[in-house]
Amino acid sequence: MDIDHLRTWIGREERMEGHAAPEPLAGLAALLDHRTPPWPAGEVPPLGHWLYFLPRAAQSDIGEDGHPKRGGFLPPIPLPRRMWAGGSLRFHAPMRIGAPIERVSTIADVVAKSGNSGDMLFVTVDHRISSGDTLLIEERQDIVYRTPAPPTAGLAPAAAVAAAEPRATDATRGYHADPVALFRFSALTFNSHRIHYDRDYARDEEGYPGLVVHGPFAATLLADLWLRTYGGARMTGFSFRARAPLFDTAPFTINLSGGADRAEAWTANEAGQPAMMAQIDGE
Repeated sequence: MDIDHLRTWIGREERMEGHAAPEPLAGLAALLDHRTPPWPAGEVPPLGHWLYFLPRAAQSDIGEDGHPKRGGFLPPIPLPRRMWAGGSLRFHAPMRIGAPIERVSTIADVVAKSGNSGDMLFVTVDHRISSGDTLLIEERQDIVYRTPAPPTAGLAPAAAVAAAEPRATDATRGYHADPVALFRFSALTFNSHRIHYDRDYARDEEGYPGLVVHGPFAATLLADLWLRTYGGARMTGFSFRARAPLFDTAPFTINLSGGADRAEAWTANEAGQPAMMAQIDGE
């Protein structure tokens, strides 16, 4: 892997324009089971901007994993497994429904690392979303690419894990991201990554025991619990880190601790072990 060549992508820029249409938000509300959404009328909710600026790769430009082939905006990384590892966002002004919006994306860094699971490569992407001259959102995304899974990784029985110590929560709810929910989120975000809907591919090619819950879906569920709990508050910041994947094979919990101005949120698997951790700021 020629890391020096891959790092020549640093500084590469992509611009996309669109409108904050209401229809995707109606779909999001339906997926989250809201008759009346807990976000301000006329505004896109926090993280709802992920329903816009959708990928536009032609079908002939889609790779084996369902993602667009690499080597365009993102560098041509040879490692096959790709996941959204985390990110951070600052919300500067409301995104108004119907408003023209523009996103400017920049490759900020490309870094190679090694860990217990093998070689990894992290790509950091910065986004600035504006409407006219008004900056709405600043976002940093961390994408990780990993080595292939062992051939039997997805075939062995899941190892028994010790239950985590209970943590104090101010709000919690159980959730089962079944294949229908995963399909609907994939449809809303035009996400064609096969680990979210193709069980054979997820198991046999990428070594997972089931369909993988999208990182942005888990983050959206965390933000949604904050909105449900602190109705009327405005989110100003959201940062998250994925610690372990969640699957359609078991329910998990969505948890919140803190207050409207500063809260910690996390998903936890069936053993109570944290899978995604988030910090939320509000006012």
